[in-house]
Amino acid sequence: MTTHAASGERKDRLWLVRHGETEWSKSGKHTSTTDLPLTAEGERIAGELRDRLQGHDFDLVLTSPRQRARRTAELAGFADAEVDDDLVEWDYGDYEGITTAQIRETVPGWTVWANPVPNGETPAQVAARLDRVNARIAAVDGDVLVFGHSHALRALTARWLELDVTEGRHFVLNTATVSILGWERGSPAIHQWNA
Repeated sequence: MTTHAASGERKDRLWLVRHGETEWSKSGKHTSTTDLPLTAEGERIAGELRDRLQGHDFDLVLTSPRQRARRTAELAGFADAEVDDDLVEWDYGDYEGITTAQIRETVPGWTVWANPVPNGETPAQVAARLDRVNARIAAVDGDVLVFGHSHALRALTARWLELDVTEGRHFVLNTATVSILGWERGSPAIHQWNA
């Protein structure tokens, strides 16, 4: 697939798929390093992604190493997706396994985008690894499909759009959804979000 039209316009697109539901995503618990399986409902919905993605040619398919992302890729028809460790979820450190409401009991107004994460990743660390992913994607002459996690894919989107990683706060991303990034007159753009 050629990424440039005769006019020089880039045509390649980046497809993002957030993993299916887990018990913790269902209850709003922060999940980064805890390697949870999909729920039965998460498996069912992830399987429905197959029809949505079928018929599209991808020159590269990547997945987070976490089983929830790998299983979503498998159920969607991409069992051979290449694992990229840089696609793991934002490391929540001491906030692993607890909800935003619980964190806000001691840190009012806390968000991962604007406040420190004790013993977790900083926005700069997240940006550095997701910039490596975007560099990998940019080297591919065609469409790329990525299976990953909410905050990491939102941060990846911010970096794709040439924004600060914390601008990912503007992109809500539900489980088992498909989003498409691409280009509009030479500028990075969102073509579809959270569908």
